[in-house]
Amino acid sequence: MTRILVAGIDTSTQSTKVRVTDAATGELVRFGQAKHPDGTSCDPNAWWDAFLEASAQAGGLDDVAALAVGGQQHGMVLLDKQGRVVRDALLWNDTRSAPDAERLIAELGESAKAADGSEDDLSDDPTMRGRQRWVRAVGSSLVASLTITKIVWVAKNEPENAARVAAVCLPHDWLSWRIAGHGPVADGETADLAALFTDRSDASGTAYFDSAANEYRMDLFKLAFGRDDVTLPRVLGPTETGAVADPAIAGKNVPGGCIIAPGGGDNAMASLGLNMGVGDVSISLGTSGVAAAISPVPTYDMTASVTGFADCTGHWLPLACTINGSRIADAGRAALGVSYDELADLAAQSVPGAEGITLIPYFDGERTPNRPDATATLHGMTLRNTTRANIARAFVEALLCSQRDCLELVKGLGVDVKRILLIGGGAKSAAVRAYAPSILGMDVLLPKTDEYVAIGAARQAAWVLGGKAEPPAWELTIEDTLTGEPTPEVYAQYAKYRG
Repeated sequence: MTRILVAGIDTSTQSTKVRVTDAATGELVRFGQAKHPDGTSCDPNAWWDAFLEASAQAGGLDDVAALAVGGQQHGMVLLDKQGRVVRDALLWNDTRSAPDAERLIAELGESAKAADGSEDDLSDDPTMRGRQRWVRAVGSSLVASLTITKIVWVAKNEPENAARVAAVCLPHDWLSWRIAGHGPVADGETADLAALFTDRSDASGTAYFDSAANEYRMDLFKLAFGRDDVTLPRVLGPTETGAVADPAIAGKNVPGGCIIAPGGGDNAMASLGLNMGVGDVSISLGTSGVAAAISPVPTYDMTASVTGFADCTGHWLPLACTINGSRIADAGRAALGVSYDELADLAAQSVPGAEGITLIPYFDGERTPNRPDATATLHGMTLRNTTRANIARAFVEALLCSQRDCLELVKGLGVDVKRILLIGGGAKSAAVRAYAPSILGMDVLLPKTDEYVAIGAARQAAWVLGGKAEPPAWELTIEDTLTGEPTPEVYAQYAKYRG
């Protein structure tokens, strides 16, 4: 019996990964990866080149029957009428639009609370009221990461570019569109921008899509961009087909071609790859740090700290994200001139709380809490405790305490956390594994190291291809269960300095 192949594509901040997968079992068949340029903005054509390179490394996609793309969320891709990229995409970690986020919050907060009592639960402070109105409208308050803040930045700072914009989409939308054979056309022609498509999970990270009502909020888009005569990708349900791939790119040897599934945001795709259910929380340590939970209902955090995104299955994905993730450990390695293993060895020579030294790790500003202009600070240093071992321990503890912040925010929405799954490149650290259960306050499951965004994308592709009510039941391998005596004093010390 000939097996059916699907492909999961992960177009992340750092690289594109292509995972060719057995549709029945989830078994890895072939894999390829190609790097993206560094920085907080990027020409999307670099992603296309990386996709082609990664696909070639993976042995090509001629025999693939379905594929899906998981992508870095929030990245702003602007296209003109010919389908050409107007300017480099501003990525999620670009904070230049932080003042614009505050202006949009202020605009919604200016008017007093409604007299009919419908807003009696909102704050009397205009700024907080603005944040809460954004939460009610789209599930999330505004920070510089979200797409809507980036389009207002372009409107205000690059009016000539803004005037050329005919469509706004996200990285995974754009890559799916290109795989379907669309792209720039000659002057005088018009690109098929109506063929752009996305899904609920990625659209919910724009802050101009209401995932509960399943509709774009064009009034908010116009508030930000000054006009609403712009094409936005159509939003597909979890099992809808978006397009058929250009046979020159994928599916050439498959009868009927290769279908393209809706795709999704990277965090939602990772949760699908992990087969997460209600009560599960994933903590992903990559460039960013993310705590995400599955909820059967929309979540509205009126403290404006947790983003109320959708997932890839029809549920929701309340999520708290930090800009500073595993790079905190990288900064510690650089400061001490050591390897990852040496950093772990040094940290092990210290004690919980690093003898009073605490790092607040907001190296590149921060999203959770929302402090875009912050920098990192070391507290509590004395002549007695300033040792390499204590500094190493403080860096590792800061990484985990920042994720404990995210976990506590998610719990505050009523999420009953039954399991924590630790993933991402930062989860490979021996020090992170050693201290995670103690700082997070419960046992931590360590899934086998793998590319879970790409696995989730492949699983979605197999789901759409199979036409079943539920995604295929691929097995998740748990490598280890991490245990440790809780050390609440470490998090309390961190919280004291964090403020």
